[in-house]
Amino acid sequence: MKRTFPSLPLCLLTFLLLSQQCTGIRWLSLSQTTQHINKTQHCKTLPGLVSSQAQLCRSNLELMQTIIQAAREVKKVCQKTFTDMRWNCSSIDAPKFLPDLERGTRESAFVYALSAAAISHTIARACTSGDLRLCSCGPIPGEIPEPGYRWGGCADNLHYGILMGSKFSDAPMKMKKKSGSNANKLMHLHNSEVGRQALRDALVMKCKCHGVSGSCSIRTCWRGLQDLKDIAMDLKTKYLSATKVVHRPMGTRKQLVPKDIDIRPVRENELVYLQSSPDYCMKNDKLGSFGTQDRQCNKTSSGSDSCDLMCCGRGYNPYSERVVERCHCKYHWCCYVTCKKCERTVEKYVCK
Repeated sequence: MKRTFPSLPLCLLTFLLLSQQCTGIRWLSLSQTTQHINKTQHCKTLPGLVSSQAQLCRSNLELMQTIIQAAREVKKVCQKTFTDMRWNCSSIDAPKFLPDLERGTRESAFVYALSAAAISHTIARACTSGDLRLCSCGPIPGEIPEPGYRWGGCADNLHYGILMGSKFSDAPMKMKKKSGSNANKLMHLHNSEVGRQALRDALVMKCKCHGVSGSCSIRTCWRGLQDLKDIAMDLKTKYLSATKVVHRPMGTRKQLVPKDIDIRPVRENELVYLQSSPDYCMKNDKLGSFGTQDRQCNKTSSGSDSCDLMCCGRGYNPYSERVVERCHCKYHWCCYVTCKKCERTVEKYVCK
């Protein structure tokens, strides 16, 4: 049945329509939560949760502070990763979540992938640090290490991180209630799994040396995750080469298939998107674009942060800024360094 709304102001109608779709990453609104979650009734007051997430909150109360931390990490890491591009992840600011994140764009693909990776990453590391009583260190690998190496330490518990992280972050897309298009849900679920796969690929061997006078005659090793910023850079590479897809019948059901190369299925490790992105040059609230006016650019760069690309050909304005730096540093035996403070004037540029 087609959903209809009574006569409402346009802005309110737009909000209602978007709210039917924007459930997938609404949990990122938790980044603004200052309350310490230690009672089940607190779950009712948390912003952005669908009913199944609120139920997970009540049954896994201890996990919520870690999930709140993950929401903060998503925003911080996303904006840091895209600081050199026109789209700089500003639309992720809760509780607004501008429309570009739910229109099925490649920006949406990145945010869903990063969100899925971040929540599992944060939970896995919380197990290792002892912040969660529900879990402990990850398992010791089954393979025998090379001579001079031994398994020990406390591995990041990736299995538990992905188990609980996916339950929480995928919950909105797996609701039986029909909210948003099925194509969008398939896209978000696919990209979330790409994020978790990037996390699995980021589980590497880390070692600590032991031996007389630092000889490192034996190394104690464990499996640990790379930092989230490194995983985000891997996902940014996938974002830049993301595949546009369409939702069409394949056999007995509809699936996402590459729009221009529909002879093959979507690969498990590639980000996908349904709609082309705006160029993000000019402010456009309807498309979720802040524009690049007053954004800082790099006059000498030839990359995406160059004044030519960042400013979309509009030109730029120079300004001077005084910076304080450490200088004339001197090493003292043993073992510290002293430096003086020097001031210098640097020229910077912002887009017109």
